[in-house]
Amino acid sequence: MSHEGIRIVSAEEARRDLNDEPVRLSADAVAPLKVRVKKTEGTGVEIDWRDGHRSSWNFRWLRDACPCATCHDEREKSGRVPGQPKPKQQALLAMYEAPPRPVEVTPVGKYALKFKWNDGHEAGIYSWDYLRRVCQCPKCRSSGSAD
Repeated sequence: MSHEGIRIVSAEEARRDLNDEPVRLSADAVAPLKVRVKKTEGTGVEIDWRDGHRSSWNFRWLRDACPCATCHDEREKSGRVPGQPKPKQQALLAMYEAPPRPVEVTPVGKYALKFKWNDGHEAGIYSWDYLRRVCQCPKCRSSGSAD
């Protein structure tokens, strides 16, 4: 068994992490009223929240924002934020890469969606709380957080 991804933190780092705790969102802000996964169209996901807000993401953005531990750790090490793509390696002839699209989308209980992507990745569970916090609407992007 490998423990490669485990990081030991000091008490100071642990306290700092607790102080960086995100603001708690209201129950209505993280409760979807309607969820539309536009898998056939290949466009993305739209959610109408119970508090009246609407969020949408394209599939490329969602794949680049995968919340699984491996993707989160890789983004953190490279200084990227959720949704920001990995930098492409420069090559004389660029290889074609199919755009990300879900092969399967399944609900996880009443709290999340799980995608199986066409690149084979399927570890990320996109909770309603996570999706609301990474809302890409102009209002949320300008304020730096979901309202």
